[in-house]
Amino acid sequence: MGNSHSSNNSPTKRWFSRKRPTIFSRITSTRISAGSSIHSSEASHETVVAENEKAHYSGDHVRTSSEPLPVTVAYTPAIEAEHGDAAAAYNLFIEEFPEYKLTWILDTLRRTDFRRLDRAGETYVDYMGGSLYPESLIRAHTNFLSHNVLGNTHSVSNSSKLSLKYADEAREAVLSFFKASPDYTVVFTANASGALKLVGESYPFTGGSSYLLGTDSHNSVHGIREYATCRGAQTIYIPSTPNGGMESKIAKNMLLKYGPRSKELGPSLFALTGQSNISNSKNSLELIEYASTLGYNTLLDAAALAPTTTFSISECPVDAMAVSFYKMFGYPTGVGALIIKKSFLVQLKRPWFSGGTVDVVQVPGTIVTRAHELHERFEDGTINYLMLPAVTDGLRFLTAYLPFLPLRLSSLMHYLVDSLLRLKHDVSQTPVVRILSRRPVRRLRFVGDQADAGSVVSLVFLDPSGEMIPNSFIEYSASQKNVSLRTGCMCNPGGAASLLGIEEDMKRLYPGVTLVDFENVVGRELGVVRISLGLASNFQDVWRVIEFASSIAREETRRSLWDLWVEASGAKA
Repeated sequence: MGNSHSSNNSPTKRWFSRKRPTIFSRITSTRISAGSSIHSSEASHETVVAENEKAHYSGDHVRTSSEPLPVTVAYTPAIEAEHGDAAAAYNLFIEEFPEYKLTWILDTLRRTDFRRLDRAGETYVDYMGGSLYPESLIRAHTNFLSHNVLGNTHSVSNSSKLSLKYADEAREAVLSFFKASPDYTVVFTANASGALKLVGESYPFTGGSSYLLGTDSHNSVHGIREYATCRGAQTIYIPSTPNGGMESKIAKNMLLKYGPRSKELGPSLFALTGQSNISNSKNSLELIEYASTLGYNTLLDAAALAPTTTFSISECPVDAMAVSFYKMFGYPTGVGALIIKKSFLVQLKRPWFSGGTVDVVQVPGTIVTRAHELHERFEDGTINYLMLPAVTDGLRFLTAYLPFLPLRLSSLMHYLVDSLLRLKHDVSQTPVVRILSRRPVRRLRFVGDQADAGSVVSLVFLDPSGEMIPNSFIEYSASQKNVSLRTGCMCNPGGAASLLGIEEDMKRLYPGVTLVDFENVVGRELGVVRISLGLASNFQDVWRVIEFASSIAREETRRSLWDLWVEASGAKA
C-alpha cells in the first residue's frame, strides 16, 4: 500500500551483535595537566596500546609493552625527517608552546592513520572543507562489509534486520556523542545542508512568522528564507561584526524586537551558526536559550563547530541541530544528520511524501498515512544503510581524540597567526598578508579546554605595494608547493562581505547578477584564502604553510610563480 513491508504480527526475532572493532576498544582519553611528565610509564604504555590496536588490525608488527620506545615517540611528529630550519623552528615552537606536548596521542594518530600525507608530500589545510579519514576507520568498515550481508531496511529479511539494527545503533551513537536525552531523535540526511533543508521546507511559517539568522551564515541557512518568504514570513538578519559572528547584545535586542507574539498564529524560527566557516567566529550558544525563552524554535548549524569542539545538547537544549559526518572524521561522505527534539519534529509538516516515509497511500486518491516512526517520515527513500556502521565507528574514534584537539589547535593557531603577521616583502618590507578572520584570544593550557574561536585563518595576500594579489594565483602557487588550501567566499557570502568590507556593494546587487558582474563592480576577485586545521594537523603542516607564504614574500620566487600561473591560466600579465 505504501512503502512498509508486509504485516507480521508474530515475527521471529533474531538478535545480532556487532563486535566492536579492535582499533576502538582500548583507546582511552584522560585529562592531563601541564605538569605531567610526558615520558612517564603510563604515557608510554598508552602509546603502545594505541599502536598495538591498530597494528593488530592492519597486520603490522606489534610491539610488546616490554620493548623500549623511542625517546621522542610521545610528542615528536616525525620531526626526525626534518632538518635545518624546520627542526630549529620546531624546537623554538615547543619552547614557546610546551602544552603542545600534552597532545602526543595525536602525533601517534598522525603516524598510524594519516601516513599517506607524508608519503604524498601533501600539506592538507582544508579541514573546514572536509576532514581527512583515518585509515583504520576505512579498514574497519571494509572488514565489516566483507563479513556481513546487509539488505534494504524496508523489509523483514535477516539482512534487512541486520541493516536496521546497525541504523538504530548509529542513531544511538549520534545521540550519545552529543549527549542528547531520549527526548531527541536522529534523522539521517545526505549532509548538514539536507538537514537544514528538512527544517526549512517543513517549518509552519505563516504571515505572522519571523525567521531570524546571522549575516555570517552558510548558504544552506540563508536558503531557508525561500520557504519563509513563500509563506509570508519576514526574514530578519542579525548583522555581522567586521571580523564575523554577531554581537550577543545586538542579537538579543533583535530577538526581543521580532519575537513571536503567538506560537500558534506566528511560529518563529531562530537559526544560529555555531561557528563560521569563513570568519572563525564562535557565536554564543546562550542565544539559543534566550531565544527559546521568547518563544522561538531554535536551529543550530553545527557543521563547522562539531569537528573540533565538544558540544552537549543536554547543556544547550536546541530544538534541532545539523551536522555532516565527513566534516567530523572524513568518512563516510554523503551522510549527515538532523538531531531534533521529538516534540519539535511533530510540528514539522513535510510538503510531500516518498518511499520510506509512509505506511499507506491511496491511489488514486488523497489519503496518506505517514510512517509510524517519526524519523522515518523525514528520511526519503532508502537510508544509506551500508555507511551507517561507519558513522558509529567514526564517532567512537573521534570520542577518543577530540578532548586533545582544541589544545593542539590552539598552539598551532597562535603560532601560525603570529608567524604570518611577521612576514614582510623583501623589496618593500611591507606586510605579505592581511588576516581578516577572528583571531583566537585565549591560549589553551590543558587537555579538555575549549577555544573561544575556531581553527580557521581567512586572509588575503598583498603585493609589495599593498594591493591584493589574486586569490586564483595564490591557489595555483599553493598547489605547486603541494599545499591544499581553499579560496573563495566559502558558500558564506554574508561573512565574506563583512570580512572584505563590501557590505554596501552587496546592497546594490540586482536580479540576475553574476559573480563576474559583482567582481567587475568591486574591481578584484572576490573571496579570501582560507587555511583550516583539523584532526591530523601537526607542526609540520603549519611550518610548510608559513614557508609557502614566505615564498610569496620573495620577489624573485613570486615573479617566477606568476609567470607560470599566467601561462597556465591565460591571465593577463
